[in-house]
Amino acid sequence: MFDSSELTRPQLRRLLRQRRRELAPQEQRKAAQELYRQLVQHPLFRRAKHIALYLPSDGEIDPRPLLHAAQRRGKATYLPVLNTWPHSKMVFQRVHRHEAMRPNRFRIPEPKRNPARQRKIWTLDLILLPLVGFDRHGGRLGMGGGFYDRSLGYRDMRKNWHKPTLVGLAHECQQVDRLALASWDVPLKATVTNKSWY
Repeated sequence: MFDSSELTRPQLRRLLRQRRRELAPQEQRKAAQELYRQLVQHPLFRRAKHIALYLPSDGEIDPRPLLHAAQRRGKATYLPVLNTWPHSKMVFQRVHRHEAMRPNRFRIPEPKRNPARQRKIWTLDLILLPLVGFDRHGGRLGMGGGFYDRSLGYRDMRKNWHKPTLVGLAHECQQVDRLALASWDVPLKATVTNKSWY
């Protein structure tokens, strides 16, 4: 963890992305297994029936062991699918084991668009989402595209029902002391790293 107060958001984003990209392949594999152990028996994961995850890119911590565990347990699993350009929202589409993926416009694998297998975001139980940086107060620094923030913006209009539960996933090296949040930033219930829960 370090003092981020003198860096702009773009500077901080560049620094933290570089940190996670510098992790060696064996460190990434170990972190994925440690993350799996942090989450797989947690009540939030065990009770959820509809779970959205992501496929890692750019050094993000890998949630695929959790994806496979959820599928083995008969949970419905979903991945984000970007809306066609120029829209800047995404939808969540159910995926099955060994399903073929294709790269989206950011070269991140996603399933072939199929509206019949998409689910409204507010009917999901749990979203495990990627991030670039986080703090201990629920702050999340994303990649800067705003896809998750825009897709979850409806939560500001709901007073009592805030489904789904949002949990960020990160490497321990992505933690900062405090993030200055923008008005549109969606806070997280928790962030889980390969080492701990925050």
